[in-house]
Amino acid sequence: MFNVAIVGATGAVGEELLRVIEEYEIPVKKLVPLASKRSVGVEVEFKGEKLKVKELTCEVFEEEEIDIAFFSAGGSVSAKFAPCAAEAGAVVIDNTSYFRMNPDVPLVVPEVNPEDIALWKKTGIIANPNCSTIQMVISLAPLHKEFGIKRVEVATYQAVSGAGKKGMEELFEQMRAIFNFKLDKKVEEREVFPWQIALNVIPHIDKFQDNGFTREEMKMVNETNKIMHTNFEIAPTCVRVPVLRSHSEAITIYCEKDVDVEKAKEVLENFEDIKVIDNPENNEYPMPIIATDTDYVYVGRIRKDLFNSKVLHFFNVADQLRVGAATNAVRIAKKWIEMEGK
Repeated sequence: MFNVAIVGATGAVGEELLRVIEEYEIPVKKLVPLASKRSVGVEVEFKGEKLKVKELTCEVFEEEEIDIAFFSAGGSVSAKFAPCAAEAGAVVIDNTSYFRMNPDVPLVVPEVNPEDIALWKKTGIIANPNCSTIQMVISLAPLHKEFGIKRVEVATYQAVSGAGKKGMEELFEQMRAIFNFKLDKKVEEREVFPWQIALNVIPHIDKFQDNGFTREEMKMVNETNKIMHTNFEIAPTCVRVPVLRSHSEAITIYCEKDVDVEKAKEVLENFEDIKVIDNPENNEYPMPIIATDTDYVYVGRIRKDLFNSKVLHFFNVADQLRVGAATNAVRIAKKWIEMEGK
C-alpha cells in the first residue's frame, strides 16, 4: 500500500487523477491532496470520502511519508517542489514540461517505452509527456515497427480544456455571449486565448519561437524522438478549436517501406490501448465525443497516399485529460509498482 500525493489536486488534471487512481485500483494507503495556500481547506473526493486540501510545502512529503507524488500544477511548481518530494523518498510523476527534456529524467508512455521507467532512480522523477505527443506516439509505435517511419506531418485540433478550467470557462462565456448577442464585450474580456475561440479556430498554442514554430509544436518534435528513441523528421501545426474535451490529430507518415492499409489497421488494432474506428461507408470514424472520458486512442480515416506508395494518412483522437495526462501518469505508476516489485 502506498501513500500518494496529488500536487494540483483542485485543477482539471488533478480532478482526473483522483478518478483514475481509483479506477485503476492503485493500492492507496493514504491520499494527500496538495495545492497552493489559497486552496487549503478545499475538499476533494476520493473513493467516496471528502479530503481537505493541504498546503504544498517541501516538508509535507516527509511528514506524510509520501511514496508516489503526482505533480500537475505548472512547471514553476514542479521545479521548486518535485526535487523536495524525490529527496523525501517519493517517486515523482510530473505532468508539466519542466523535466521532460532533462537527459537524466525518463519521459514515458508505458505502451511505447516502459523500459525507460527503470531510469527513475537517477533523479527520482519520471516525466509525463505533452498530451498531443502521447496520443501521437501510441499510434506511431506499431506503424513504425511495421513500416519504418522516416517523417511525420501532423496538424492538431486541440480542445480548450488543454488550457485548463479557465479555457473551458472562456469558451462557455463566449458562447453564452453569442446567444445573448453580446459577444463584443466578451471578446474584449478574453484572458486565456489570443483571439475569440467560440466559432473560431486559432493556429497558435503557446509561445512562438524564433524558428516560426510554437513551443507546443516543438514539444511534439523533441518529445516524440526522446520517447521513441528515433530521429524522425516531424512537422507539426498545433491548432486550438472550440471543442471542450479530447484532442484530434491529422497525421501523415512517410515510411521506408510501401504501406498497406489493411496491415496498418491490423497492427493498430492489436496494439495496446488503441481502438480502430474506420468505416466511412457508415460515417464511423474517431471524434471527440467518442473519445471523451475514455482511456483509448481512437484511430481512423486510414488511407494510402494518392501519389506515394510509402505514405499513409490517418486521424486519431484521445481524451487529453485522461490519455494525455492523468491516465498516462497512473499507468506509469502501475508499471513502476510492477517493476519495483512493490
